Amino acid sequence: MRDINLRYYKNNHSFKSKAMRAAWNFVWATFFRTTFSHGKIANAWRILLLRLFGATVGRHCVVKPSCEIWQPWKLEVGDYVALDEKVVCYTVDTIRIGSHTTVSREAFLCSAGHDIRSVSMGLTTSPISIGNKCWVAARAILMPGVILGEGVVIGAGAVVAKSVEPWSVVVGSPGRIVGKRIIGTD
Repeated sequence: MRDINLRYYKNNHSFKSKAMRAAWNFVWATFFRTTFSHGKIANAWRILLLRLFGATVGRHCVVKPSCEIWQPWKLEVGDYVALDEKVVCYTVDTIRIGSHTTVSREAFLCSAGHDIRSVSMGLTTSPISIGNKCWVAARAILMPGVILGEGVVIGAGAVVAKSVEPWSVVVGSPGRIVGKRIIGTD
């Protein structure tokens, strides 16, 4: 068995990417994170900052100030999307979130990992796609490459490493489908 030796790990992010992330981290810490959690003006300001850094953000979205977005230029958000407190979008690769979707408190959307077969554990990435009308509940984790079909509900604390068919309800760790989501009348 070979020893893991991180001395040979090579960060493959370009200088431009590192510089843009440094600028974004400064803006996030100084002008994004420090805004009021509630209020249309503060929310509009946060969305403006995301757009200035290349994010695609649709109409009527809510993004809380404690959201952490690693590279905003790799975030695509539809209309009427809510990103709640302490949501982490680890956008090493693209994360797409469809319209009318909610990502609840402390959810973690992770588009990167490491190659555990490599001695240097090189970085691996794969985009995440969340369909329209989905709900990712509190503290759920979506792993790289996951695609959620339309209307999917991911239960609180679920860990999802595989794509999910439309209108499914997923719970647990590892995430498993426990039924279909059926929309009634209010």
